[in-house]
Amino acid sequence: MLSPLPLLERSDFPSIVRGRLETLQVNLGYRCNQACQHCHVDAGPRRTEEMSPETVAQVLAALGRTGALTLDVTGGAPELHPSFRHLVREARALGTRVMDRCNLTVLLEPGQEDTAGFLAEQGVEVVASLPCYLEENVDRQRGGGVFARSIRALRQLNGLGYGQGDPRLPLHLVYNPQGPSLPGPQAALQADYRAALRERHGVSFDRLLTLANVPIARFGHRLARDGAFVGYLALLRGARRDENLRHVMCRSLVSVDWRGRLYDCDFNQALALPLGGSPGASHVADLAAGSLEGAPIATGDHCYACIAGQGSSCGGALDA
Repeated sequence: MLSPLPLLERSDFPSIVRGRLETLQVNLGYRCNQACQHCHVDAGPRRTEEMSPETVAQVLAALGRTGALTLDVTGGAPELHPSFRHLVREARALGTRVMDRCNLTVLLEPGQEDTAGFLAEQGVEVVASLPCYLEENVDRQRGGGVFARSIRALRQLNGLGYGQGDPRLPLHLVYNPQGPSLPGPQAALQADYRAALRERHGVSFDRLLTLANVPIARFGHRLARDGAFVGYLALLRGARRDENLRHVMCRSLVSVDWRGRLYDCDFNQALALPLGGSPGASHVADLAAGSLEGAPIATGDHCYACIAGQGSSCGGALDA
């Protein structure tokens, strides 16, 4: 398999430093009921890595110490982790906002029949990946039948009150392009999604978040295989907007992998690119309030995906 990594090693990406830590983004493991083409952690049904109960306890302790306002839970499919519900309950008991990065179809898996109800009961914000509102495009990227199951899951969430404008039960969808292109304007895409999903499938959501594909892992390998990697990187560089640097997610977020190790973002975690600052806080057990503030952030050419055009982050476009 051709690797894009050598093309990312030397970079002129601008230097940036951390601000106040607001979000712990925690990857509970790489097991997933899907194996999507664009997945930047190569998650899938055969992956076995998962966070230990001891590390889950360390994550909860770090939430208390750092005063982080948000716990952003991801995977894989985080709902498949045996400690998922314990982590959510304890974080909510601390008053922490909890976001679940949900692939939707996991809610229909055996043993997960009451997961949507649990999320609603706990007031968890659901951020659900749906890379297009057209069935053929979603199934091409995520597997046959995924779109239809995603619609079933969205109807289930709507039935519980999600996606109806209630701030206690927010439901956001995530869009990413099918190939080596930048997302279109977030507001226009949101209007298209809203109309298509309501009229064709009777489902609703609160916001659409647009993410640029980062040229790493499966997507990066596919670009390298097709001879499109250099061109895509040139597209990202050519669309660079330095004003987006003020709002990139890595300034206020730290990524925690299933072993408890810290990274500047989820993409750096996928690249095994170590935390750029404070070597004394390389594990979640060592993370304390203010320990990373002002520290440099590890960057590479893949970071141009976050500042190109309207910008891209786990919260969608940066200039929306």
